[in-house]
Amino acid sequence: MSKQSIVHHKIAIIGTGFSGLGMAIQLKQSGEEDFVVFEKESGVGGTWRVNHYPGCACDVPSHLYSFSFAQKPDWTRMFAPQHEIRSYLEYCADQYKIMPHVRLKTAVNSARWDDNNGHWRVEDDSGRQYSADVLIAGAGGLSIPSYPSIDGMDKFKGKTFHSQNWDHDYDLKGKRVAVIGTGASAIQFVPHVQRQAASLSLYQRTPPWILPKPDRAISKVEKRLFKYSPRSQQLFRDALYWLYESRAVGFSFDPRVMSLAKHWALKHIKAQIKDPQLRDKVTPDYTIGCKRILMSDDYYSALDQQNAEVITNGIAEVTANSIITKDGNEQKVDAIIFGTGFKATDPIPRGFLFGRNGQDINDAWANGPEAYKGTTVAGFPNLFILMGPNTGLGHNSMVYMIESQIAYVKSALTFMSQQKTPFIDVSANRQQDYNKKIQKKLTGTVWDSGGCQSWYIHPASGKNVTLWPGFTWQFRLQTRSFDPSAYYTDPIYNQYSGKQHPRKQVKTRKSSSPQPILQTTKAPA
Repeated sequence: MSKQSIVHHKIAIIGTGFSGLGMAIQLKQSGEEDFVVFEKESGVGGTWRVNHYPGCACDVPSHLYSFSFAQKPDWTRMFAPQHEIRSYLEYCADQYKIMPHVRLKTAVNSARWDDNNGHWRVEDDSGRQYSADVLIAGAGGLSIPSYPSIDGMDKFKGKTFHSQNWDHDYDLKGKRVAVIGTGASAIQFVPHVQRQAASLSLYQRTPPWILPKPDRAISKVEKRLFKYSPRSQQLFRDALYWLYESRAVGFSFDPRVMSLAKHWALKHIKAQIKDPQLRDKVTPDYTIGCKRILMSDDYYSALDQQNAEVITNGIAEVTANSIITKDGNEQKVDAIIFGTGFKATDPIPRGFLFGRNGQDINDAWANGPEAYKGTTVAGFPNLFILMGPNTGLGHNSMVYMIESQIAYVKSALTFMSQQKTPFIDVSANRQQDYNKKIQKKLTGTVWDSGGCQSWYIHPASGKNVTLWPGFTWQFRLQTRSFDPSAYYTDPIYNQYSGKQHPRKQVKTRKSSSPQPILQTTKAPA
């Protein structure tokens, strides 16, 4: 493909979930028009578009799980179902006129930093090439399905699919269905499977802690109040925020507080399950909060039905039409559904993202993903990751964290524009120091001392690379403005060796408009 056919934009965004759309909207609101948003699906919505399994819904209150600048007064339920969140994001994309910037059905195959020209080179799945001064990754950490490694899966002749790729055309009625995994998705779809299938075999490795879900329909009076009095909705949202924010005390500061939640969860098990043996099977033996706490009012009761069985012996192998456990028991099945979650600790596939000197980000992250303030990565100039390492939550709304990062990115872009600096790259030392502090804060938290194995932990390094160890307002304070002292702004400087790059100057693409003058800063510590 010739150079003339390469389309250039100032900013390229990957993904149209809360992160990508939120970033695009804020760019648009600030007057920026030269940006493009890549979306591999046929419409916007991110995870709330691709996940459409039965029962899919949010476990954070609707009024809190939405943009602060686009509050929706007419949510139908306290915890919105998937289709309503998807519709909300579609509305935001239209309302803020983002769709002209979106390239649907355009999956990004790779993104590579071009050292010579000082910009990103992006290639899509059709071979089309683009360039951008700034790349913003908004695909999120829960986008790549995780499958367990089980002997014989290739021999199975029945139906198989992951919760993210739910096959609605497959009729579960009268089928012998096996569900592998007890993650957040499984908790929601298992009751629907149980009601339809002839039999449900749930293969459980570790039981989750589950609390009652305080869901209800939102009344017409409440909707009318929120519509005509936005201030009342803001007050309600604020109250929800502080209620959920208080839960950080047990997660991050004093795990002993979690005993109150444990008592509540045990009462929930006792109230919904009559069989004492089944109660034992679904009762965890680790501190509540060590793994993700789930909410459901119908999961336990579904498991207590005659056509359901919880199997805790590990799977030895799969045959053409059955699953054999390690104790030799064989279960005939027609379909296998995976509720095994996502690759949260390895969010970016190898061969996708390359930084300076052609380094794959997976090599930079050999000891687990890490970033400065969860947003920038040393050796990957002009790259911003939304919902990056150690920005995940166990207690509050991720939209709050996303908006905090968006503010940080906007501040960085403003700095680059005002200082006429087309290049920023975070100092490796500052990134390392930041992450040492994060890991120190994680010591003694419920995720560190709770006695469980969770998807929060990177398997190679043993580090928690997923969660933020504190209050969300603390994260917002540290991301409220860009801190240039932590960054290099001269693309010729090689921060890995401390020496000047052998090139004497940086080659820039031809343009009719003048290029910003580089401003070299002292290398940060």
